[in-house]
Amino acid sequence: MSCLESLSKEELIGLKGSLQKEYEQVKSRNLKLDMSRGKPCLAQLDLSLEMIGLLHTPEDFRSENGMDVRNYGMPDGIPEARRLFGEMMGVEPEAVIVGGNSSLNMMFDTVARSMTHGVCGYSPWSRQGRVKFLCPSPGYDRHFAVCEHFGIEMIPVPMDENGPDMDMVERLVQTDAMVKGIWCVPQYSNPTGITYSDEVVRRLAAMTPAAKDFRIFWDNAYCIHGFSQDDRNVLNILDACRQAGHEDMVYLFCSTSKVSFPGAGVAAMAASRNNVDFIKKCIGIQTIGPDKINQLRHVQYFKNLDGMKAHMAKHAAIIKPKFDAVLEILEENLSGLGIAQWTKPTGGYFISFDTMPGCARQVVELCRQAGVVLTPAGASFPYGKDPQDSNIRIAPTFPVIEELRQAAQLFCLCVKIVSIEKILLAK
Repeated sequence: MSCLESLSKEELIGLKGSLQKEYEQVKSRNLKLDMSRGKPCLAQLDLSLEMIGLLHTPEDFRSENGMDVRNYGMPDGIPEARRLFGEMMGVEPEAVIVGGNSSLNMMFDTVARSMTHGVCGYSPWSRQGRVKFLCPSPGYDRHFAVCEHFGIEMIPVPMDENGPDMDMVERLVQTDAMVKGIWCVPQYSNPTGITYSDEVVRRLAAMTPAAKDFRIFWDNAYCIHGFSQDDRNVLNILDACRQAGHEDMVYLFCSTSKVSFPGAGVAAMAASRNNVDFIKKCIGIQTIGPDKINQLRHVQYFKNLDGMKAHMAKHAAIIKPKFDAVLEILEENLSGLGIAQWTKPTGGYFISFDTMPGCARQVVELCRQAGVVLTPAGASFPYGKDPQDSNIRIAPTFPVIEELRQAAQLFCLCVKIVSIEKILLAK
């Protein structure tokens, strides 16, 4: 099919009529399909079931340092878990704090701690005035929700295939002392799927912020989530910061939420010695210890980073065909029409799709009316406001592949209908 904008008004009206009939037929099926969140499917959850029954006798519950993990203690995590997550993040075990099941929880706590007690001896953010965060967009909606919860002003930063617009980031960070942080999902970014270039990482690390208590929140949620073991890894941000003389400037976060169990994984963070020492003082008041039983069984199950990567190859075997199916349907139905573009990620959990400006919300609504639930349009931007009303996050992982194909076909149908209406308005 030709570019839709090249068609005459009469041709567009005729095409819209036939597409509308097809839409009504699909709508009559009363579908109930969900592509709204990046959740692992049942087959992925089943991959880690053997972990549940690993610990039996009292001796099984001994950490390598001799401590019984069923008891209180070790608020920064058991040593073997710190070593495993150190491998995962590319840092020494001493730089790691292992927590509960949620890295989002650790990020929330880190922001809250900064607001109430400051960062490494600096004044609490909440006493300094209107705190600001840079938010590469489209980005992770839950990061933005944390900022909104604490009344932090969010500044959207455009993204390209290399990462955030570094000219804008450097200008704002180095001139505005109220810019206290930036959210980053550097590997298979949510939702674009891109991996930050080495240049972007080095420029982030080399910044000299106006705020001495500025921090990079490095959410490396998908650091081992490639569809191929040959995929490029993001440059180590803590090493880059050290080389630039700014090792205190970054917090790293990761978890096994999409490696083992989203509701019962293990999360960790890493940082410089100064940051870790400050955080541990606060954690020692906040908790007497995390779920060390869960930490221990994760270590016993995966053993090391190679074990985790081997496990992730099993996830990739389930996920990649789903991404391939959606991308194939998008290509077959929308390529060459001049009405949309989309990313083709090699890892992670999402496809980022851009409609013509002003069409995303209507596409999502048409899909909803026909029984396919998508993430709300605009969710990938601060305050839920996409200035172009064009971005839609597609999450292929949860549905079975037959349902996924149905949902993707309906999605393409809705994109074409809404796009034709947009073009007709301009004719």
